[in-house]
Amino acid sequence: MIRVLIVDDDPLVRAGLTMMLAGADDLEIVADVADGAEVVAAVNAHRPDVVLMDIRMPRVDGLAATQLLRSRREPPEIIILTTFDTDDHILRAMRAGASGFLLKHTPPPEIMRAVRQVAAGEPMLSPAVLRKMMGYVAEAGVDPRQERARALLDRLSEGELAVATRVGRGLTNSEIGRELSLSVATVKAYVSRLLAKLELNNRVQIALLVHDAALND
Repeated sequence: MIRVLIVDDDPLVRAGLTMMLAGADDLEIVADVADGAEVVAAVNAHRPDVVLMDIRMPRVDGLAATQLLRSRREPPEIIILTTFDTDDHILRAMRAGASGFLLKHTPPPEIMRAVRQVAAGEPMLSPAVLRKMMGYVAEAGVDPRQERARALLDRLSEGELAVATRVGRGLTNSEIGRELSLSVATVKAYVSRLLAKLELNNRVQIALLVHDAALND
């Protein structure tokens, strides 16, 4: 079972998500809370695998709560679920360590698929989110963030960089393996090395770093 915590200040949203996800045999709603200030206590009490996190909440917003959770030794995966889809919200969520970003009008089957996907260690990078990321990089030009990203990626071996650029394209482990003629286990090992070497929390941050560097594979 995949244990899910819902964080949203709207009780109707929490109730709707609970009813929707309760229909899946492999998903269990372990708790729901109304503010980011309650997240740490809820995670300590219920040990969820995935947190569905709203952005705008009255005391502690979802981005701050995400940063708090991702700084833990064994953090849950986090999907930002919101009505806002601006570039700033997407980029801030990814930099905070979120594994996915969904709009609240996303169809229920896609939300369920996203929960399963991030629980399995695969980020939920939709094509729309990737387009926003690439558009942001195209407009930004060379800046300190780009230079820092390129300096970090210069640490990588040729094989590590090949995997990193494909993570940046939103490919799954199996898709990367097919492109590079590697086993899924080998790709997973590469991703683990990338996270350690680049001092990042998850695959989404690898993808963001690749896009910050404006690398073309």
